[in-house]
Amino acid sequence: MPRPERIVVLTGAGISAESGLATFRGDDGLWEGHRIEEVATPAAWWRDPETVWRFYTLRRRALLDVEPNDAHRALTRLEREGPEMLLITQNVDDLHQRAGSASLLPMHGQLRMLRCERSGRNEERMSEADLDPLAFVECTCCATPSRMRPDIVWFGEIPMGMERIHAAIDALQHGDMCLVVGTSGHVHPAAGIAAAARSVGATTVLVNLDAPVNVDDFDEVHLGLAGDVLPGLVDAWLREWSDA
Repeated sequence: MPRPERIVVLTGAGISAESGLATFRGDDGLWEGHRIEEVATPAAWWRDPETVWRFYTLRRRALLDVEPNDAHRALTRLEREGPEMLLITQNVDDLHQRAGSASLLPMHGQLRMLRCERSGRNEERMSEADLDPLAFVECTCCATPSRMRPDIVWFGEIPMGMERIHAAIDALQHGDMCLVVGTSGHVHPAAGIAAAARSVGATTVLVNLDAPVNVDDFDEVHLGLAGDVLPGLVDAWLREWSDA
């Protein structure tokens, strides 16, 4: 593959699952009898904030028990040694950041962050006191502290950074690359990124455990664990581009 001028990467839940990050869904697809959609909407927050807070606090605490894997580290190497790159992630964990990724856009928010309900400002809040599933956290930005909510894009809300995502896709040209790792292809607008990149002439590459529903949007398909497949691909690309 010729060296691209730009790379857009999209990652999904599959890359984090390889680090052992739990989904918090039971075998029946429920969390404590709730559908995930029932604890991940603005309406759920206003109807039953205690349950929503407990759900997200457990997810926030889970970050303390996992580490980035070889796929996260391979993407960091690609960013540092390869062409200009934007890493868009659907994941709300911090594994890309901890692996060293710098040009990162978490389109669905970040578990490490909380958002003031009054001002809309966000803060990184990960102290032990901030991780109590039975006690809400108050902001530090208001004269009278306000309750904070998870800084997460819930169902029905607009993903973060869409202008930057559109600009990155629009900047792609023939010979550039769109790399997608660990996604099901079900969740929009992220599921449309590969097709949009391909429409402007970029080469689309998939690394996934299984074929997603949008598998036909890809020029190259590499099935397997991302931690097994991606480091070898990145090694090969960087060698090829350095020899060109």
